Amino acid sequence: MALHGLAAAPAIRAAAVRDQWVYLGTYTTGKSQGIYVSRMDAAGKLAEPQLVARTTNPSFLAVDSTHRFLYAVSEVTGSTGKKEGDVAAYAINIKTGQLTELNRQPSGGETLCHVEVDRTGKTVLAASYGGGSVTAFPVNADGSLGQATSFIQHHGSSVNPRNQAGPHAHCIVTDPANRFALACDLGLDKVLVYKLDANTATLTTNTPAFTSLTPGVGPRHLAFHPNGKFVYVVNEMGCSVTAFAYGAKRSALSEIQTISTLAGQAADPAFSGAEVVVHPAGRFLYSSTRGLDVINIFSVNPKTGKLAHLENVPSGGKTPRNFNLDSSGRFLLAANQNSDNVVVFQMDPATGRLTPTGSSLAIGNPSCVVFVPVP
Repeated sequence: MALHGLAAAPAIRAAAVRDQWVYLGTYTTGKSQGIYVSRMDAAGKLAEPQLVARTTNPSFLAVDSTHRFLYAVSEVTGSTGKKEGDVAAYAINIKTGQLTELNRQPSGGETLCHVEVDRTGKTVLAASYGGGSVTAFPVNADGSLGQATSFIQHHGSSVNPRNQAGPHAHCIVTDPANRFALACDLGLDKVLVYKLDANTATLTTNTPAFTSLTPGVGPRHLAFHPNGKFVYVVNEMGCSVTAFAYGAKRSALSEIQTISTLAGQAADPAFSGAEVVVHPAGRFLYSSTRGLDVINIFSVNPKTGKLAHLENVPSGGKTPRNFNLDSSGRFLLAANQNSDNVVVFQMDPATGRLTPTGSSLAIGNPSCVVFVPVP
């Protein structure tokens, strides 16, 4: 794996920021062999990545709040030829960044695409795109996973016969109070809501059970505002972001606004929304648009939740499937799946603008970025 410079790095103000481990999920159909780790210093410079888990298609990763354990979905084909999905648990060596596999559990659903650890670290949640289902697993004291305790199959369809002939759960995220789990289903044009009991790792249908979006937009991922009052959904087929007011008591969603990510660019079937992240300070929101291959930047009105488009910045590669902000909120790393590179951007805290730092990694089919602070 080679390191590449993109441009001269802009001046970065000194800050008391620790080094961070950067874990990279990948698709292993090309040059990649599993999960990789790189060390990023306080200036946003990345070290050569190292393979830390040899596994098939670990396309999405999640780390628990103690930074002791990492969980990864694996998109695999079983002996019957059917695409299956399991979730693997790993112990993190915080000093070296190495991973030790603890165990893995089948999800009961096909083609997993998302994994989340609840805020207590007692429950791991997974979403199945191929099967249109969500699964909950209990977490043992040593970080390993117990057998699935909840499996919920979605049903229905929406208006696009190609992508919405059936359910396609694309993410599942816990709310700030850890009382509910919200799941985007691209195939149904819905955000489904479940009550979460983290102590028993169980999901039950909420009332209201779901919120519908405009038919055909294809909700993919969602992110909460730090104040807990708003939820933002990136729409894959609609190339847009929908803002919702969030009623925490009942986990009720009320649409505020839907705004395009194309910034005047003509719509194209080759364009698709992928990821959405709200900056920890709550003033800016970032999403990504594949095909157009940009990171979309929006300002956030913290009182109303409304978004205003600021600019689109080239992602530095092709197909920015995933990106993430580091724990300091100073750097954004974009995983460009189809150009085999991860690019580092510096974020301006005053304007939200992104500038390439000149640091990047060459790595096969990167699909997910997560951070763990180095002690």
